[in-house]
Amino acid sequence: MSESKPMSDVYGALTEKIYAQERIKQADFDRFNVKRGLRNADGTGVIAGITKICNVEGYYIDDGERIPKNGKLIYRGVDLYDFVAGCKKDDRFGFEELAFLLMFGALPTETELRDFCALLGSTRELPFDFVEDVIMRAPSPNIMNKMCSSVAALYAYDYNPDDISVENVLRQSVELIARLPAIMSYAYQVKRRFYYKKSMYIHQIKPEQTTAEAVLNSLRSDKKFTDEEAKLLDLCLMIHADHGGGNNSTFTARCVTSTGTDTYSAIAAGIASLKGFRHGGANIKVTEMVDDIKANVKDINDEDEVEAYLRKIVRKEAGDGSGLIYGMGHAVYTLSDPREVLLKANAESLAKEKGFVEEWNLLDIIERVSPRIFREEKNLNKTMCANVDLYSGLIYKTLGIPMDLYTPMFAIARVAGWCAHRLEEIVTSTKIIRPGYKSLGGHKAYIPLELRDKEANV
Repeated sequence: MSESKPMSDVYGALTEKIYAQERIKQADFDRFNVKRGLRNADGTGVIAGITKICNVEGYYIDDGERIPKNGKLIYRGVDLYDFVAGCKKDDRFGFEELAFLLMFGALPTETELRDFCALLGSTRELPFDFVEDVIMRAPSPNIMNKMCSSVAALYAYDYNPDDISVENVLRQSVELIARLPAIMSYAYQVKRRFYYKKSMYIHQIKPEQTTAEAVLNSLRSDKKFTDEEAKLLDLCLMIHADHGGGNNSTFTARCVTSTGTDTYSAIAAGIASLKGFRHGGANIKVTEMVDDIKANVKDINDEDEVEAYLRKIVRKEAGDGSGLIYGMGHAVYTLSDPREVLLKANAESLAKEKGFVEEWNLLDIIERVSPRIFREEKNLNKTMCANVDLYSGLIYKTLGIPMDLYTPMFAIARVAGWCAHRLEEIVTSTKIIRPGYKSLGGHKAYIPLELRDKEANV
């Protein structure tokens, strides 16, 4: 490499070589009947596996046609609506019970639930010196990356990391469900100190607290929170705990598991997948979109003004240029997303109590007018509903949870589902997941190194 050439020029030239390669045309995908994104032509997912853990329903097929229906999220045969209603009726927390259901396939008895909660509480503490050696020594600007690397680093602190027997993986899974909230909290405190120049506050872990209570206890400087706030956060954890085997992060965890690798590698891969803005990071995109609307619409209570600006977003004349209204639409749900329905129904009063009436109303406007906008602007004759990301960011805001932690909050819930799917993959599968890719590279003659400059100039 020439020393006189700036590094930016070097990478710039190499980047041009990448773009200079012929891109694969849509016609080639069509010719070989490639299911791009593992999606069928009608938008349904390619069946790549079977699971008993979770079912996501948003439509039914009649004579080969997709018929929209109200969405259902079913955990081990139990409808999410029924599960949440049961917890609400008894005025109790539900995430730990749901984690038990996902991993063991049945609702726990009172004794089983009490013992499982005690087990989680007793394993929340991170290994000795882990915080100082792994988290504090290398602050990260993104908490998801720090959670990913921290989970991978736990491998070195495990006395039996590579044993993939069900009993050992179960132990590791319980520890990860218990410890991921602490990893998130410590990573955030270190970011506060290093990047924001603010003080850290680290509180003693209380084994008797639920996951939702433990999170609020760790994130609030005064450790104070109401029961209503903790139970709303618990609801967020319940609705995010799993979403079937086909969502990207769960499929990633199962795909990595199928190689026979260790638990920490598989779960770290799931976190890496969830970070992406097309997956778990979408709730941040909603928040950024709302901030952009508030900055460019004179009266966000005026539905006509908001609609006019949303049309500009869809035309790529405003917003981030993607043409997307974030928080709207889903790959499976059509008439409704049950997670969004539950969040909206259970969070409105607290949002208004905390002074977020205008923002709540703005999200309601977006939810109501967006389907019509897409029909008219894109000629999109497709049933569209709001998805869980539309309201989740605002709910985290009402709970005083910083935007740095919106996607990490998703991760500390979804780890229960990842672990359940990893266990199912270990028990039921004996094959590595290995789809085919059609090569269009063709054949080229090898050119000796001394002749390549001459060849390039021909």
